[in-house]
Order: sequence, then structure tokens, then C-alpha cells
Amino acid sequence: MKTKNQNADFLHVGEKLLAWYKIHGRDLPFRNTNDPYKIWICEIIFQQTRIEQGLNHYKNFIQRFPTVQDLAKAETDEVLLYWKGLGYYSRALNLHKASLQIINDFKGKFPKDYEDILSLKGVGKYTAAAISSICFGKKIPAVDGNFYRVLSRVFADDFDVSHSKAFQYFTELALLMMPENEAGHFNEAMMDLGSGICKPKNPECINCPLSADCLAFNIGKVQSFPVKSKKVKPTDLELTYYFVGFKDQFLIRQRDTDFIWKKLYEFPNSIPNEFQESIVTQKTIAHKLTHKNVSIHIYKVILEKEKTFKKFAKENGYLISNKKEAHHKSFPKPLENYLANLDAELF
Repeated sequence: MKTKNQNADFLHVGEKLLAWYKIHGRDLPFRNTNDPYKIWICEIIFQQTRIEQGLNHYKNFIQRFPTVQDLAKAETDEVLLYWKGLGYYSRALNLHKASLQIINDFKGKFPKDYEDILSLKGVGKYTAAAISSICFGKKIPAVDGNFYRVLSRVFADDFDVSHSKAFQYFTELALLMMPENEAGHFNEAMMDLGSGICKPKNPECINCPLSADCLAFNIGKVQSFPVKSKKVKPTDLELTYYFVGFKDQFLIRQRDTDFIWKKLYEFPNSIPNEFQESIVTQKTIAHKLTHKNVSIHIYKVILEKEKTFKKFAKENGYLISNKKEAHHKSFPKPLENYLANLDAELF
């Protein structure tokens, strides 16, 4: 594949980036530690959550589970509860499973080897590289979308970032720029530059420490990079739920792990025919997931007889809950919002 690499001093560009970072790098709580457990938690949280949104969640999570031993001992429901509000709950489930791996396979000590870190449930190449470089000084670029964007623009490189070989290609390119003994800071610098200045839209090139070396900037084509040809078309998904209530109580159950919203709580997804006449309202909620457009139809069913309510719960394995109890469980965001907006007089 033809590329347009600038004939530049790669290491010089990397050193420029590091000099900028040492002055302008963000002051974040997890930047003041090289504890691999804390770096692991922060990397998983901030994979799909902006720093400003996830910072308090990170602090609360670390406060409740300060060590891998504390996380491994916890019940799944509690881990999910402390993940509430971050979304992508499979990340929390994987953290919990990986903590048990560390206890069982590594005698309770966080592994130092890159391949061992990569073997942990839910840890990909980016996270393993970030932990290896920041905590153990390994010279491994933590290549993610920020790397793709910054390097594509600096070198006006048209290598397609959706290509299967893009990760390896940009890893090799980043290694040419990475100064010795500074891998962790280099990776953090790239994260800060990519998220704060070299943004996907409206990049702040005037404030960029690499603007003089950036070929895309100098030819006026910053927005042409990175090149990405493949776009995954979202599919449509329809879900139906029945909020089955009696006085201040309603029915819930915990989801399995074979589809979306693993281990979160939900309402019944079917009711007997005789309940149809007890439907009082219907609401449709539009919700977006990665590669899915979800339409959720929720029917509110209010039963008048406690015996009928409890029989349906028992025969179908539903839990009887109320708003106070439900607050301590984790629901998919659309169902959580539905509960929050229910009329107080129905409870």
C-alpha cells in the first residue's frame, strides 16, 4: 500500500512531544502512581469514557476496591453497582474475572510480562501496552485511535486505519519516535495530544507542539487524515419489556451473559394473555449501542391482586423489588431512566 511518510527525524518529533507533555500534561490522580492495578482500572474505565465523565467513578471504584484482592472477593452485583453510570458493563465483568485470574494464576500479584498481562480477561493490546510501559518501563507503544490520528496527520500517511495490519504498521511507526526509557510518558503524551489538541473534529493545530513537523497541517489537509474506508453499518434491534407492578412493587430478573447488557437487571419480556387487559401505558425508547440502533417497547402492567402478582413472579423466576431496592442494582441505562421517571404515586 502506498504511503506518504515525511522524510523526518522521527526521534526528534518524539522528543518534541515529550518536552510539551512535561509542561502541559494533565494532572490526573492515576498519573501519580505506577501501581499496575490502578493503571489497569483507569485504562479500562477510560477506554470508552471521557476523563471528565469517569474521574469520580475511578476514585469511587478504587476507594471501594483498593487492591486486586478486594476486587476478587467482591460479589459481581457489587462490582456492577460501582460501575453504574459508565456503561459497557462487560468491562466491569471482565475486570472481576481478571482479578480472579490474578489471584489464581499469578499468586495475587499483578503480572509484569506483556504477554501475561495480555492474557487477562478483557485486556487487549492497547491496555497491555499502556500498563507495560507506564508501570514496568517496557518500550511498547499503546496504539489506539489517538496514535492513528496523530501519526497519520504528522506524516500525512494514507495507510488505512481500518486495515487489519494498521495496528502493527502504526506500532512500528511509533517505535521510531519513542525515546529510550520514556515509553510510559510517551504513551501518555500521545493520549493527551490526541484527546485535547489533535481531535477528530476541530483540531487545535495552532496549539500543537508538532505543527511545524506535521505534513498534513503544512499542506492544509488535516481533516483528510486518518484514512478509514470501512464503516460498520448499525443493525436495528427491537426489545419488548413489561413493567409488571403491584402497589409499590415490581418484577425484575438478572440477564444472562450471552447477549447485550450481561448480568444487568431487566423487566419481564413476556406476560400471559390475561395480563393484557391490565396494561395501562406503553412507551417506546430509542437507544444506541455500538453498531446497534435499539427500539425498546415498555408496557406498564398494573395488577390488582397480590396473589396473581406473586404467582407470576414465582412461576417465572422473577425477583420482587421496589424503587429503593432497585437503586442498589444495575440496569441498562434505558430501563434505569424509565424507573427514575415513573410517577411517584404508583409506588
